[in-house]
Amino acid sequence: MPRAARPSKVDRISVEQPLWRALTAYRVLSLAYVVAHYAYTDDQYARPGWAWAYMAVLTGWTLATTPCVTSGVRCTRPFLLADLAVGLTGILLTIAVDTHVRVVAGNPTLVGIWSAGPVLAFAIKGGWRWAAGASAVVGVANVVERGQVSQGNVHSIVLLVFITVGIGYVVELARGSERVLARALQIEAATRERERLARDIHDSVLQVLAMVQRRGSEIGGEAAELGRMAGEQEVALRSLITGGPVPAPRTAPEAAGAVADDAGDGPAESDLRTLIGRYAGARVTVSAPAEPVLLPGHAAREVAAAVGAALDNVARHAGAGAHAWILLEAEPDAVLVSVRDDGPGIPEGRLADAAREGRLGVAQSIRGRLRDLGGSAEVTSVAGQGTEVELRVPVAGRPSTTKEGAARWPTTR
Repeated sequence: MPRAARPSKVDRISVEQPLWRALTAYRVLSLAYVVAHYAYTDDQYARPGWAWAYMAVLTGWTLATTPCVTSGVRCTRPFLLADLAVGLTGILLTIAVDTHVRVVAGNPTLVGIWSAGPVLAFAIKGGWRWAAGASAVVGVANVVERGQVSQGNVHSIVLLVFITVGIGYVVELARGSERVLARALQIEAATRERERLARDIHDSVLQVLAMVQRRGSEIGGEAAELGRMAGEQEVALRSLITGGPVPAPRTAPEAAGAVADDAGDGPAESDLRTLIGRYAGARVTVSAPAEPVLLPGHAAREVAAAVGAALDNVARHAGAGAHAWILLEAEPDAVLVSVRDDGPGIPEGRLADAAREGRLGVAQSIRGRLRDLGGSAEVTSVAGQGTEVELRVPVAGRPSTTKEGAARWPTTR
C-alpha cells in the first residue's frame, strides 16, 4: 500500500488560517450580541416585527454560511458580495424600523457590530485594497442611515477603515512571507539533494576516474592517454557538482519527504559494528563494544559510508604503510566513531583548499553525511602525528558501553 503524502512544512504553516477562524468566531459572537441587544430594546422600535424578521434572516444567514468563512478557498467573491449586502440591508432597514429621534440621536443600527464581519472577510480574502473598498461602502450606508455626517459617525467609519485596512495589509505581508518561505524550503531541498548526489558521485565515479588516471600514468603508452582523459573528466565532474547550476526544485511535499524516503530503504535497524567491521584488514584495526550498536538502517549506512570515505583519505594521503584504527563507542545519547591514522597529518588550510578545488571527501562524504543525520564530524590533525576523524550521531536512549567492554586506543603507534 503506498504511503500517504505527508503535508510539507509550508502546508502546515499558515498565518492566514487563524484569521479565518477568528472571523468565524467574530460572526457568531457579534450575532449573539446584536440579537440580545435588540431583544432588550425592541420596545423602543417603531416596527419591532420587521426588525425581528430581519434578525431571523440574519441568524439563518450567519449560521448557514459559517463554512464559507473557514478558508480562503470557500470564501468566494459571490459570497463576499452577498454577505456585504446582508449587512447593508440591516443598516438601511434601520430607517424603516426605528424611530426618527433614535436614528438622529446616533443609536446603533439594526445590524450593529455584525456589519464589520463582511468587511473583515474582504480584508482577509483580498488584502487592504478590498478592505478599503468594502469599508467605504459600509461608511456611506451609515451616513445615509443617519441622514447627516456627525462626529460619532465619522469616528466609527474611520475606526472601521483603519482596522480592516491594517488587517488586509498584514495579510498581504503574511502571504508574501509564506511565498518566500516556500521558495527557501525548495532551495534547501534542492541543495541537500545536490549534496547527496555529490557524495554518491565522489564515492563512486570520481574515485574510479582518479584510479584510472593514476594507473594509466603508471602503465604508460595508450593507458597513459586514457588516464589523461579520465583526469580531465574528473576535473570537469568535480567542477559541475560544486559550481554547476542548482537543479530545479521539487514540489514541497516531495522535498519534505526526500530524507524519509531514503531512510525507508533497507532494514529498520542495523548493527553498526557489522557495517564497520567490514573495513578491518591488515592495516585497519576495528575496536567495537561487545553489545550491538543499533542505528536506523539509513543512519547506519551513512555513518559506515563516512568511515569508508575517511579510510579512502588515509589510503590516498597517509602513505602505503599507514595504519588506521577505527573505534566505535556507544554513549547514553550518541554513537561515536573515530578513525585515526599514523600518517604525516594534514597541512594547515589543506581542507579548505580541497573544498574550493571540488574535492569533497571531507566536506560532503564525511561532514555532509553527518550533518544530514543531525550529527557532526570533527577532523583533528597534527603534523607528524597523524589525523583523527571523530563522527558523532545523536541517538535518544542509547545504552552506554560497559566499562569492561569499552574499546581503547592502542597505546603504541
